[in-house]
Amino acid sequence: MIVLCLVAVFALTACAAPETKTGKGAAYGAAAGAAAGALIGQIAGRNTQSTLTGAAIGAAVGGATGAGVGKMMDDQEKEFNEALSASEAAAVTREGDILAISLKGDVTFETGSATVLPGLHSELDHIADIMVKYPQTSIIVEGHTDSVGKEDKNMELSRRRAEAVRDLLVQRGVSDSRIQVEAYGETRPIADNKSDSGRRLNRRVEIKVAPMGT
Repeated sequence: MIVLCLVAVFALTACAAPETKTGKGAAYGAAAGAAAGALIGQIAGRNTQSTLTGAAIGAAVGGATGAGVGKMMDDQEKEFNEALSASEAAAVTREGDILAISLKGDVTFETGSATVLPGLHSELDHIADIMVKYPQTSIIVEGHTDSVGKEDKNMELSRRRAEAVRDLLVQRGVSDSRIQVEAYGETRPIADNKSDSGRRLNRRVEIKVAPMGT
């Protein structure tokens, strides 16, 4: 019961934490640390005082660890935004604890092609440099298309495009063991495929960057 109460308290604290990865990481780390510490304290001492002591220690250690991870992600977000601020082909958004870098398909590839256009190579240089600087993150490269054409062809094209971006990142020093490729074809549109503007938005490659273990 004590463990559950502690988790609830720290979870509520996490919900009220600042909207930065550092603040949220510290809060969620403290919650996890408190729960683990409380369990260890109860097992070791088999009394309330041991449980509370374990919870306090766990919260302190977990909070520090979470804050470190949060700051790492905050720093990367800032560097990606600065590096791509002038780009017309790439944009960075935040999805919870994940950084999403979207590469516009119309600027990145010729129609029907999976060869990355030379104009995007400078953006990939910047992206790879930052990824190499922060090796504690995992990366997913996702390929997406609009709904024009056959579904199976779109799925294959989205895979080849994601693999092409993955290969260029690896060539620039990012470890291939950190990178996973996912193909979604036309299954995850972010805009209406009935309009030209919507289809342009749906033709994209997204690079997701997250702390390892999440």
